[in-house]
This record gives sequence, C-alpha cells and structure tokens, in this order.
Amino acid sequence: MKTIVIALGGNAIIKKGESETYATLIKNIRQMSKAISPIVKKYGAVITYGNGYEIGNLLLQNEISRKKVPPMPLDILGAESQGLIGYPLEEQLINELRSTKKNVVTVLTQVLVDKNDPAFRNPTKFIGPFYSYSQYQKLKSKYKIRKDSNRGYRRIVPSPKPIKILEFRTIENLNRRGIVVICGGGGGIPVIIKSGKLKGVEGVIDKDWASSCLGKNINADTLLILTGVDKVCLNYGEKNEMKLDKLNVKEAKEYLKEGQFPPGSMGPKIEASIDFLKKGKKVIITDIEHAERALNGKAGTLIRR
Repeated sequence: MKTIVIALGGNAIIKKGESETYATLIKNIRQMSKAISPIVKKYGAVITYGNGYEIGNLLLQNEISRKKVPPMPLDILGAESQGLIGYPLEEQLINELRSTKKNVVTVLTQVLVDKNDPAFRNPTKFIGPFYSYSQYQKLKSKYKIRKDSNRGYRRIVPSPKPIKILEFRTIENLNRRGIVVICGGGGGIPVIIKSGKLKGVEGVIDKDWASSCLGKNINADTLLILTGVDKVCLNYGEKNEMKLDKLNVKEAKEYLKEGQFPPGSMGPKIEASIDFLKKGKKVIITDIEHAERALNGKAGTLIRR
C-alpha cells in the first residue's frame, strides 16, 4: 500500500474570521475528516497539521494568567497544541472509519534541529497575540518583539529547519501495520542535542518542511499539501493570475527566484515540495475540498522531479 503524508493547513482547523471556540474547532475538524476519509481508507495515511491559531491562544493564556499560573516555554505549549488538535482529529477520523478495520493513533512528535541553525541568531517567525506600543515597551526586554506590518507588535521566534523526526521509526512501523498516524502537529516540537542529551528549545518549525522531512524519513510516495487555494498560481491575486496544473523541480526553483512564491504564503510549501522530491515521487498542492480529486489527477497542482 502506498504511503501518503497529508499535510493539513492550520487555516482549515480555524478559518479566518471564525470564533475560536471548541464548537468551531470540532465542526471544522469533522468536515476535514469527512473530506480526507476516502483517501485514508484507500492508502497508508500519515497526517500532519498546522497549529497557528491554537499556539497563539496558548501563548495568550500564558500571558493573561502568568501572575497566577507559572508560564510554560514554547516547546511545552507546542506539545499541548498537539494534544489539543490531535485528540479531536483522532476522534473524528475514528468516527469516519468505523466501517473499516483501520485504527487511528496520535503520536507526540519531536523534531531534531541543529543548535547552530542560523534561525536561532535571526528569529523571524511571528507568533502569538498582537501588542500595543506600551505593551511592547514593557515586554521587549523579555522577548524578541517586532512590528508586524501596521497591525501591532508581535513576538518573533526562530524557525529552524528540521533534520529528523525522532519518532519516525515508530510512525513508519505503525503505518506498515495499516494504522492511520496523526503526528507532527504544528511542525513538531523542536529539540536539539546538548551534551549528548535531548533538550527542547523555543522555536516554531514550518509544518510543510516538517512534513517533507517526515515523508523522506518514512519513504512516503506522495506528499499531499492541503492549503487555502485549489492550485498553485503565478501572479497570484493579479489580473494575469495563472493557475498551474503541473510543475517540475527546475521550474519551481526558477519561479522561487523570480519571487512568484512569497516567503509568508506559498514559498515554504514549494521549498518543502522540492525538498521532499529528493526522495519522494510526487507532491500535490490543493485545498481540502479537492483533495481526493487531486490525488486522482483531476484537480490541484502536481509537482514532480
């Protein structure tokens, strides 16, 4: 059975403008589970997911309650978010797969990064709530904070590149036994090796890069990246916008150089696709509504070597 890594975008879990309530979380996860269940039934599926809204809320809870409850570091909050999303996703998938013999399990996932990664010297990833200028003045000695456009000030943290998914052999073994594995939530928990021991670090790993790393580790055939658009576009949002049905690695690299895929949106997905194709066979980028059709070659953007 072919192995597919399905990378679920965080915006599918809580959509822009929606209230970030438990009811909304469950409703959206139920819809996602319905959409991907035909794929999960047919293939050996390993599912990763984003955690943007959830990690932001946990950071906000940290700030609000810090005078009464000791705040936790970002790696611990990342682990919390894996349970916060992984549990209801597992539950809803089990409901969708009850007519089959497939089991579902969520794996708490650590991702090894290089302690000398340049990202630690130059953090760029915005996370958490927006702060006013007065709040920024109070917090700037404690955190690295930068202005995020004209929306206010936000904390920035490192976003190092993943080297290895530490639990990949367990994930691979479960996948071979036909078990659906949910893992790599929010890009995984970043850890380094210090004095021969594992140590969690504050940072955020890009979910698509982590999905690529995992796919290579477990020798997956396909990386299915589900995002907010049905196809990768050139000149996105412009009058001359052009949707791409197919793309090869050489073309993808050229478009990246031209600036067609910005760092804050499609750029990391294309870079992660190129990385995955060093070992994997194909990458498909589409939205969740077209997931099954895209896998059958009838929608989405196909990327090959």
